[in-house]
Amino acid sequence: MLYCETGSATAQLTEADLRKALFAALDRLGPRQRVLVVPPDFTRFHSQAGLLTRLVYEYYGSRLVDVLPALGTHSPMTPEQIAEMYAGVPPGLFRVHNWRTGVVTLGEVPAEFVREVSEGTVDFPWPAQLARLIGEGNHDLVLSIGQVVPHEVIGMASYNKNLFVGTGGAEGINKSHFIGAAYGMERMMGRADTPVRRILDYASDRFLKNLPVVYIHTVVSRGEDGRLHVRGLFISDDRSGFEKAAALSLQVNFEMVDEPLRKVVVYLDPGEFKSTWLGNKSIYRTRMAMADGGELIVLAPGLREFGEDPEIDRLIRKYGYRGTPATLQAVREQPELQANLSAAAHLIHGSSEGRFRIIYCPGHLTREEIEGVGFEYADLATMLRRYPPDRLRDGWNTLPDGEQVFFISNPALGLWAWRGRFV
Repeated sequence: MLYCETGSATAQLTEADLRKALFAALDRLGPRQRVLVVPPDFTRFHSQAGLLTRLVYEYYGSRLVDVLPALGTHSPMTPEQIAEMYAGVPPGLFRVHNWRTGVVTLGEVPAEFVREVSEGTVDFPWPAQLARLIGEGNHDLVLSIGQVVPHEVIGMASYNKNLFVGTGGAEGINKSHFIGAAYGMERMMGRADTPVRRILDYASDRFLKNLPVVYIHTVVSRGEDGRLHVRGLFISDDRSGFEKAAALSLQVNFEMVDEPLRKVVVYLDPGEFKSTWLGNKSIYRTRMAMADGGELIVLAPGLREFGEDPEIDRLIRKYGYRGTPATLQAVREQPELQANLSAAAHLIHGSSEGRFRIIYCPGHLTREEIEGVGFEYADLATMLRRYPPDRLRDGWNTLPDGEQVFFISNPALGLWAWRGRFV
């Protein structure tokens, strides 16, 4: 059932607007006594999930008993991040998802179905795994809060991905990432109907029916004033809210360019991006717009590691971003990659396949580390002087010497593609 549908491509929903719409939807759900909120972590700071979680707490008070950030394989949120993103929500309510041991398996999507929807790309069953707190927490309402935006693994973020991947287990996360990478992210980004989404939908239809899950979706984009605006809020206990949010996101988060981009400069906010695991959104979200032989410059003042998880960081350093053929060969030959398919998928996602240059300008990693994983290196201070992010506007810029660059201030907020490539 669809409980809330508000917004448009030009809407600028205020806190008062969100409170009114959210509270009306919660009123329709009826009384609840043990509420669990599953919002994103700090890597989705701009989703407005922090504000919505505070509003949920305002509505339910002591009946909100648990808040479980959907970490996936990311590092746990720090107390400082919780205080910044979830100001007004008691920190004692927050739980940490353990993706290695803190999960339950609700069922399995058959290998035949996975093979069919992936068009034969992979042939293995997929386990529907969730945080034990969700599966066995005896809550009478689970509110999954997320931002719908183009995504490299599944096409469009949020909905049941927030649960099965955001609070999933090692096997489920690994396999879902690998399915998307092997099928081809450029065939999926910006689409609500993809092989990975069909697998998650299969699991939802069969294994989530007994759980009181309601999905809250935001759509956020940057306006002409340079500020972020909430364009839409959609709440449902089925796929309907996600479909409406995805349609709106495609309007406001997807920028088509008339010709391939030869030089792109992407800025990674140091408070949001400290690893290439996250920072490679600069690659994922621009690759369909990049010209063959083009140049992608990534200004990354907060970059200090490759993986959010120590083991994945080690694997990235060992195998590097070498392209799909090399990575698939390594998966066939190396048991440690077979056991960490999400790392293998990430290595595929982070390569340009030799089609365009990727130049990282890190704040805390050395030239040797950057070049060791297959990227080019440039000095951050030098590049910040040439491409000062506080003086560039999103989109095309002409520098004093006449150089033209396409600037992106936050790659997590959109998807860019050349019209001739998005078919």
